[in-house]
Amino acid sequence: MGTFIAIVLAAVLTNNFITVKTYGICPFLGVSKKTSSAVGMGVAVTIVMALATLVTYPVYTLVMVPLGFGFLEIIFFIFIIAALVQMLEKIIQKLSPSLYNTMGIYLPLITTNCAVLGVAELVIGDMSQFLNGASMNLGWAVLYALFAGLGFTLVMIIMSGMREKLNCYKTPKALAGFPTAMVTASFICMAFMVFTYIQI
Repeated sequence: MGTFIAIVLAAVLTNNFITVKTYGICPFLGVSKKTSSAVGMGVAVTIVMALATLVTYPVYTLVMVPLGFGFLEIIFFIFIIAALVQMLEKIIQKLSPSLYNTMGIYLPLITTNCAVLGVAELVIGDMSQFLNGASMNLGWAVLYALFAGLGFTLVMIIMSGMREKLNCYKTPKALAGFPTAMVTASFICMAFMVFTYIQI
């Protein structure tokens, strides 16, 4: 149970991919203007993270390492993630055309989202600080990826809510748009820095 809690806290709060690791900033700033699109992007990234880890972890440990191709993991992972994103893009286009149109170019860009590649790389690396002596396996890897995606979604929703609220107020012309988004993102990151002091 301690390992489960440590992984959840690390993925969502103490090592959040946006606020701490600064991965996935493009969709964070680009798709967070409306809460509906932020939720959609967050769910899409979460699904891709979990599926990518579910596929890449066994491919790496059972195929690439035994055959001596471990050094090519980034190339293999990008191909796997690209295939998963293409499938997800077609599903969203079929089931929710409005969400598909809202996400625009950011949906195919999940392929090169460093947060997705980062979680696939992180779970094959050294995660001993979160595992409390347990050995990494597919279950822990997918759990970490799932909650990393939920942490990503949480920050996207917080950012979109703040941006929607700020749109109700008059902003000086020099600060309107991107500068306000950057200041807002900075405050969110500072708030999440508090969680880095949690002893896991």
